Parts: sequence; C-alpha cells; structure tokens
Amino acid sequence: MESSQRLGRHRWVVERTMSWFSGCRRLHRRYERKAEHFLAFAGIAATLICYRRLTCPPR
Repeated sequence: MESSQRLGRHRWVVERTMSWFSGCRRLHRRYERKAEHFLAFAGIAATLICYRRLTCPPR
C-alpha cells in the first residue's frame, strides 16, 4: 500500500485534469451516443488544453 502523501499527489493530478475537462461544455454531459465520438472529443479537449498550457506565458 502506498503512503497517503503519494496517493494524495496522484489524486490532485486527476482532480486538476477533471476540472480542466469540465471547462469544455461538450464534455460536461455526454451527448454523443457512441463512445468513440465521446473519446474523440475528449482527445480534442486534451489537445487544446495542452496547447493552451504550452503557448500561454505562466502567470
């Protein structure tokens, strides 16, 4: 079993990523009938999030 500090670190990464995804309205509720379409939009959202983080100067 991992220490609580290590588990907390992983949990924070997941929570931060989910909050970034919640900014994408299309992913907020699953409107697509097919899982492939939802996964494609999730991939597009992840790409846009990474692009914004790489191109915007740090605050």
